[in-house]
Amino acid sequence: MPSLSRNESPRRRGPAWDVAVVGGGMVGAAAALALARAGFATALVEVRAPTPWSAQDEVDLRVVGLAPSSVALLDDLDVWASIRSQRAGPYAHMHVWDAATGASIHFDAADEGRDLLGYIVENNLVQWQLWQALESAGVHRLCPAQVSGFDVLEDRVQLTLDGAETDVLSARLLVAADGANSPLRSLAGIETQGRDYAQRGVVAHVSTERPHEGTAWQRFLDTGPLALLPLADGRSSIVWSLPEAEAQRVMALDHQAFLDELGVASDFRLGRVVGSTPRAAFPLRLQLAKSYQSERFVLLGDAAHAVHPLAGQGVNLGLRDVSELRDVLVGAREDGVDIAAPQVLRRYARRRRSADTLDALSFDALARVYGWTSPPLVAARGLGVRLLDRLNPIKRRLAEHAAGL
Repeated sequence: MPSLSRNESPRRRGPAWDVAVVGGGMVGAAAALALARAGFATALVEVRAPTPWSAQDEVDLRVVGLAPSSVALLDDLDVWASIRSQRAGPYAHMHVWDAATGASIHFDAADEGRDLLGYIVENNLVQWQLWQALESAGVHRLCPAQVSGFDVLEDRVQLTLDGAETDVLSARLLVAADGANSPLRSLAGIETQGRDYAQRGVVAHVSTERPHEGTAWQRFLDTGPLALLPLADGRSSIVWSLPEAEAQRVMALDHQAFLDELGVASDFRLGRVVGSTPRAAFPLRLQLAKSYQSERFVLLGDAAHAVHPLAGQGVNLGLRDVSELRDVLVGAREDGVDIAAPQVLRRYARRRRSADTLDALSFDALARVYGWTSPPLVAARGLGVRLLDRLNPIKRRLAEHAAGL
C-alpha cells in the first residue's frame, strides 16, 4: 500500500525539476504545458498516453463546452488554432426552459458584445493537441508511469514511480491532476465533501430533423436536466441526467424507443430525433476537496472539484485552476520566493477553492431548485425564471461569470 512519509532532513543536491504534474488529462496536460511555457522545468507523469485523435474517427462521446476563458488559455498555449481547425462546434446562443412551467431564459452572445458563447469540443481532441505540444515545450513525459508514493523533504517532493525508466523523481512542487478519485489526494491525507446525486448522465450524439442553430439547448425535467449541445458536424451531443433506475431503463431501450423518448424529453425542440450513436452513462456526484494544498503539494481539476454537468463548467473550472497556478508561481519567482513556499500555495488554494466552491454550490442549488415538485414552489420557480430573463444586467453578469470574464 502506498504511503506518505515526511522527512525534514536536507538533501545535498537540488531537485531535478521545478514542478512534477501527475495526470495527463486535459487539465494536467494544460498545467504541464502552461508551466513549461512560463519557464519552469516541468515533468509530467501519466499512466497511459492518450489515444491519437483522427478526423476519420467517430466523434468522441465525451465532449466539453469550452468557455471563452478556456479558449483564451488554449490560445495562449498555442494549441487553440489546431483544435479550432478540427471539430470544434461554435455556439452563439443558449436556451434553457422548464418543462413544468414553460418558463425560459435565453442567452445571446451578441448581447454581451461577443461573437460566440463558446465551443463544444471532444475531450480527446483537446487532450491530444495538448499532449502533442508538450515535447516542443520541454516537458519531460514519463509515460507509462504511476506514482506509488512520495516523500516531502525540506526543499522538494520525492516521488516513487512504478513502470517508468526511473524509480524516483524529485521536484520542488507536486501538482495532482489525477482525477476525481485522485490517489495522490488520498496519499496527502486531504479529505473531500459532497453528495452523490443518485443519478447518471446518459450521453450520445444524435441527429435531428431540424438544425441545432448553433445553440446549446437545455430543458429541465422533473427527472433532471437534458442538454443538447451543438457539434461541428451538425449533430447534437446529449447529456441526459436521470435517476439511477431511470437511467438503466433508458440505457436498455431499443434504438427506436430511445429516439422516441428523447424526442418527447426534448419537447421536439429540434424536431424528431432520427439517429443516434451507441449510448454511455456515467455517475453524477458533487465532490470538493476540503483543502487544495498541503506541503509542496496542490490539487487541480477533478482532483480538487467534481461538479454537476448541468452547467457544463467542470473542465472550465479546471483550466481556470491552471491559469491561477501559473500566475501565482510566476509571481513568486519574480519576487524571489520558493514557488512551493506555504504562503504561495495558500494564495493559489484560497483563490481557487473559494471560486470553485461558489460555482459548485451554485450548480448544486440550481439542481435542487429544478428538483422542486411542490406546486407553489414550481410556480415560484417559473416566475423567477421569467423575471430573470427580463433583467438584462443580471443575465449579463451570469453570462460573464460562465465565460470566466
